[in-house]
Amino acid sequence: MAGAAEIFTLDGYEGASMAHIARAAQVSKGTLYNYFPSKEALFAAFVNDNCGQLLQEIFGAVQDDAPIETELARIGRTMMTMMLSPRGLVMFRVVVMEAMKFPDLARNFVEAGPQTLVRNMAAWIARRIEAGELNVADPHFAAEQFFALTQTRLVLRARVEADFRALPEEIEQIVTGAVHVFLAAYRKTAL
Repeated sequence: MAGAAEIFTLDGYEGASMAHIARAAQVSKGTLYNYFPSKEALFAAFVNDNCGQLLQEIFGAVQDDAPIETELARIGRTMMTMMLSPRGLVMFRVVVMEAMKFPDLARNFVEAGPQTLVRNMAAWIARRIEAGELNVADPHFAAEQFFALTQTRLVLRARVEADFRALPEEIEQIVTGAVHVFLAAYRKTAL
């Protein structure tokens, strides 16, 4: 995966070759083909591996009994950290760059990453509704809104400005604002 990440980063999907990836991974091309029958399969594995790691980081550590503000902030902070990480930025840029030529790659990315993340967040929101903490008619839509709130200002800049680096206090400002807006809209109020 490290060899694939290096070559996909440098050459994009179309420009990457299995020979270059094998060389970067310090394995033979034949060995690489034993594990991945095609470059598309390798890229799909790269995307799934990265998305799986993110999902585990966010939802493997979910604590349904933690204060809702604390848990929302942790989810938002983890999500932003991943999106702003070099690997997260590379994966996004490669998918966008190659989406028109290789739509299946883009679909795989959306399914493995954003859609799975939203489904997990919607399930967490549904548990918080059952606990009487949130008043949400559509948990899936609310999950999409929360993730959209965490992407304001910093994520777009990081995706298009090669030398941009978000400061920890900027991330905290975005996360705090996202949590505040989300809870202002959806926190269940006592009658």
